[in-house]
Amino acid sequence: MKSIAAALAALLMASPGLAAPRSNEAQVAAFMERLKANPAALRVFLTEMPKGGDLHNHLDGSVWAEDYLKWADQDGDCLDAASHALSPPPCAAGQVAARGLMLRDPKFYQQSIDALSIRNFVPGLGTGEISGHDRTFAAFPRFGALVSPHLGDALAVTRTQAATDHVEYVEQIADPADAFSPTLLGAVAAFKPDDFDADLAQVAPRLPALVAGARTEYDAAEAKMRAELGCDSAKPQPGCKVQTRYLFFVLRTLPPAQVFAQIALGYALVRADPRFVGVNLVAPEDDPLALRDFELQMRMFGFLRRRYPGVKLSLHAGELALGLVAPSELGFHIRDTVEIAGADRIGHGYEIVYERDAKGLLKEMAKRAVAVEINLTSNDISPGVRGADHPLSLYRQAGVPWTLAADDEGVFRIDLTHEYVRAALEQHLTYLDLKQSARNGLTYSFLPGASLWRADGGRVAACAAPGAACDAFLSSSEKAQAQWRLEQDFEQFEAKALAGH
Repeated sequence: MKSIAAALAALLMASPGLAAPRSNEAQVAAFMERLKANPAALRVFLTEMPKGGDLHNHLDGSVWAEDYLKWADQDGDCLDAASHALSPPPCAAGQVAARGLMLRDPKFYQQSIDALSIRNFVPGLGTGEISGHDRTFAAFPRFGALVSPHLGDALAVTRTQAATDHVEYVEQIADPADAFSPTLLGAVAAFKPDDFDADLAQVAPRLPALVAGARTEYDAAEAKMRAELGCDSAKPQPGCKVQTRYLFFVLRTLPPAQVFAQIALGYALVRADPRFVGVNLVAPEDDPLALRDFELQMRMFGFLRRRYPGVKLSLHAGELALGLVAPSELGFHIRDTVEIAGADRIGHGYEIVYERDAKGLLKEMAKRAVAVEINLTSNDISPGVRGADHPLSLYRQAGVPWTLAADDEGVFRIDLTHEYVRAALEQHLTYLDLKQSARNGLTYSFLPGASLWRADGGRVAACAAPGAACDAFLSSSEKAQAQWRLEQDFEQFEAKALAGH
């Protein structure tokens, strides 16, 4: 078998910053521009395009309603007759049995799909949510009871979807069951907002057992996923090839002591289990409790960031807009997430247009390479930021790293290809732009190891030429290996695209 570096040689000849674009790349870029006049054909083309990494992907929200209902059928679960929320048996008054529901009551079954997602959403009708924002966040507690008992199933279906989408790597926002246990949430009995050392001392004794339980839970879930996908068989399903890591999520809508305890567990789990590569902060940023405690929560993250600088942070930030909240709540959320909490990446970030000294903040984010996870459909549904109003072009013009992400594929009834199509048509991105998004999904991932590429787009010195030094570099970096595979995939995709046209 030839060396890794030898196989890399063709890749390096055509990498960004090394030479003029290959004729294949230029021809494919021109071909995609013509396809923009035919969205259906564009969708077919972009389905096959390699997409690198998806860095903003909620595990629970990426499972489709039909899968949740299938599992509820298997388990004999119940649905609330009004809200369609799922819960374990036995079914009580005001609940509907999930077993056999699809054939027994097709109308209620279809209404349940609507309630567990944003399908057929009309503001003010159906389950009563008055906005896409409210409908989105209302869906999660309706299927939440099924996530933990079907963790392995969820891992299997989301990996399968990623493989169908030609995604190589996914960072899934996911939690172990103990992240919501009384053992953790009651750990800081006497919370002191000005003495985080004392708060950490209270929760620290409980962390080893919680970490051990989380690792056991994910060992079992991944084993089930591998069995379902036949990963160890002679014919493994495509989802087996999708690399996946996890981002521990903290609920920003809990009381301060519980938020701190969750952050502490997240940091401990990332330090103990290489499958967990970072910590995230989720839930509605406009929630009254989240608004009240925002600065306190940023200080919590900053405290643990200084104590454990090796733990990566990708925090939801700037998921706010004028009208969703009062002007007094705008102007500082992204800056404080970057400067006080020390986030390595942020999710959404459409509040940037309201930030005080937005130009200065953009310049700082570009200099520090704080990447932004762009979720076009999510931002459209909640709170209606779309088209030319979306700040993607602002980030790009400022040189801030960015990458397209799906957010909640099941809730929004989309896939990552949908976001690529939307970016091409609504944001007028070119093939080269989309290619950069795919590359950034690996470059700004939390995969361990150094990047194959320098900041200017050229190759690292170790791989200036094929040889032992390059072999050693690639062997030492999971990130560089993933980047190498992506470039090989691009070469094959571009050759295939031209051969068919």
